[in-house]
Order: sequence, then structure tokens, then C-alpha cells
Amino acid sequence: MNQPIKAAEARKLLRRILNGGIVTYSQPHAIDRLKERELSTLDCENVMRAGVLQEAEWDNGGWRHQVRTQKIVVVVEFLSENEVLVVTAWRLK
Repeated sequence: MNQPIKAAEARKLLRRILNGGIVTYSQPHAIDRLKERELSTLDCENVMRAGVLQEAEWDNGGWRHQVRTQKIVVVVEFLSENEVLVVTAWRLK
């Protein structure tokens, strides 16, 4: 898989993964942040389905996309054509 993936293509890939691929959560970082911020994995998946996907940025050794709604941001990294990693998430104030 060639990275970085343009936002429009990443949106399509994310939808395919959500419909039949693998969604993993960074351990322990993402799980700890979700608990701290009172967010669930379902919240993250809903944001990934309905949010606006930003262009990739190189961060901490990987190409990461922010997926945003009006209330929540989820940061994802595509690991393969069939797997996405949730790195972290937070609520917008």
C-alpha cells in the first residue's frame, strides 16, 4: 500500500475496512485515552463512518489521518488494505 493516501481515497478505504476489515486500537494509548475522555469504541467507529477525513500527516513514524465531526476527533493510521489502527481520540470543546 502506497502512503500517504489522499483523503478521498482514504475515505473509501476506511469505509471498506469498517464494513468488513479489522479495526484495532493502539494499546495501551488509545484505550487509556478513550477511558480518560469518556469515549467508547462505538463513538470512534461512528466518527469514522460519518466524519470528515483530513489529509495525512507524518507523525510518530506513520502517516495519520484525523477524522472529525463537530464534537469528536479520531486519529487513524492505515496498517494495510484491510486494517486501520485507531491511535487516539478526543472531544472538541
